[in-house]
Amino acid sequence: MLLNQALAEKLMDQRLRDRLIEEGKITKEEVDKFLASLPDDSENLEESTVK
Repeated sequence: MLLNQALAEKLMDQRLRDRLIEEGKITKEEVDKFLASLPDDSENLEESTVK
């Protein structure tokens, strides 16, 4: 099942997502649903500055 999950996440990869939507392989709604399912890790945010 891990391979199936990895392949599904690859479809949502930011670098591929727009092209896959244009090709009709995934829909904008599928992307929105995937993004909504991600956990909110904002409490682990650590800001840094680069000099």
